[in-house]
Order: sequence, then C-alpha cells, then structure tokens
Amino acid sequence: MKNENSGCVGYCRQCGCEHHLPGAPARRACLDLMVILKQENRIDFTIPAGLADPRYSTDYLEGPARGKMFGVMIARTASGETQVLRAFSGQYNGSWQVPGWVGPVFEPAEFYHLHDPRERAIKELGRQMEENDKGTPRYQPLAAQRKEKSRQLMKMIHGLYRLKNFCSQEAGLQEIFFQGKGIPTGTGDCCAPKLLQHAVLNDLRPLGLAEFYWGRQNSSGSRQHGRFYPSCRSKCYPLLGFMLCGLQGIENG
Repeated sequence: MKNENSGCVGYCRQCGCEHHLPGAPARRACLDLMVILKQENRIDFTIPAGLADPRYSTDYLEGPARGKMFGVMIARTASGETQVLRAFSGQYNGSWQVPGWVGPVFEPAEFYHLHDPRERAIKELGRQMEENDKGTPRYQPLAAQRKEKSRQLMKMIHGLYRLKNFCSQEAGLQEIFFQGKGIPTGTGDCCAPKLLQHAVLNDLRPLGLAEFYWGRQNSSGSRQHGRFYPSCRSKCYPLLGFMLCGLQGIENG
C-alpha cells in the first residue's frame, strides 16, 4: 500500500512553519477498522445490528457515489489514557453525524438551519429556468439570481467553519486560506480537520493520524480501495498547518 505511513501535514502562515502529525501510530487501528467494515458491511457498527440504519451500509460506497476517505486518530487524554477516534470525509449518504464517528467541525443544526431554506429557493429558481428557454427575456435574470444566491449561501456556509488549534486560537476559512486563492468545495470536511477539531475541543493530545480510501475507486482513479493516502494539498494543507500549530509545544511540555 503506497503512502502507508503518511500522516497529515500543513503550512501555518502565522508561525511560518510546516507542522506534521505522523501516520504510523494510527496505521494498525486503520487496518482494524478495515476488517470491521468488511465484516459488518456498515459504518454504524457500534450499535446492535438490529438497530442498524440501512443508510449506513457500506454498499453505498460501491454505487454511483463511489468510495470515501476514512481517518483514524490515536490520541491521549489528560489522564494518560489512549483513545481511538474515527472520522469519514464529508457526509455519509446525506448524514453529517453517525454513531461512533467524530462529527463535522461545525454544529449540524446550524448548517441545516442556514442551508435548507436557501437551497430550496435556489432549486426553485432552477425549476423556473427549466420552464423558460435560454433565449427568453426571463431566463437570464433567473440565472443571475440563482448564481448570486448560490454565492451568498456558500459564503454563509464557510462562515460556520471556525477552526481551533493547540495555541488556543480560532480562525475561519478566509483567515486561514492562502490569500488570492479560492476555497475549494469541501474544504474543512476531510477526516483530519474533523479529528483535530475534536481533539482540541476535548483536551486530547493527538499521537498519530492516518487516512485510507474505502469503496469504489473515484472517477479519476487517484483513490483506490483499501489504500492509505496523506492529507490532501488543495484543501487541507493550509488548514492543517493552522490546526496543528502549538501541538509540538504540548508534546514537549
């Protein structure tokens, strides 16, 4: 498996350093998780099979939605106990939260309150556009209105992402991301940011973090079933640099 010991890495603009969390300490736990996923064929395996939700079957990862990245963090509590934490990238079949898994970096209730009514309005504009040919006077104003509403919604969603680090600092995506660069779709929803945010909020010291891909390979073939991959450069490199800042001080303290 390539990159089997790769962890997560990022550049911090504030201190001008590249911070790194190794993958090797979490690799064994990842392999254990792969076995469970294969045996249980579901991700809500922490609850009895009779209570399992069909939405969380791993069959979902073999269909048109294709596979997904999964991450495992090994962390130490303030009392010295070791914890194993798990996260999946983005949503799982429409759900931000699944029993036994770390949730997103924001409160899901806030996301739905903000997103759902505005998304309905955007879809309604799309429906009206379908009723009008592109050459009609009504089409272009509808298209412009939908584009602006979509832009505003994305900006509001980005505002929900308030990331924290081990220096007790907090920042939003616009503050962290490289100046002059757009924020890629899905930024902040990968496994590593979810796990690090959980660690900071719960006074945990990360020891290692590894990520692997599970399910039908992606359309480009760059993600293949059962393989380990390092944290992504396009979305995670700036975020992880900020989020990992201060961890070395804790380790050396």
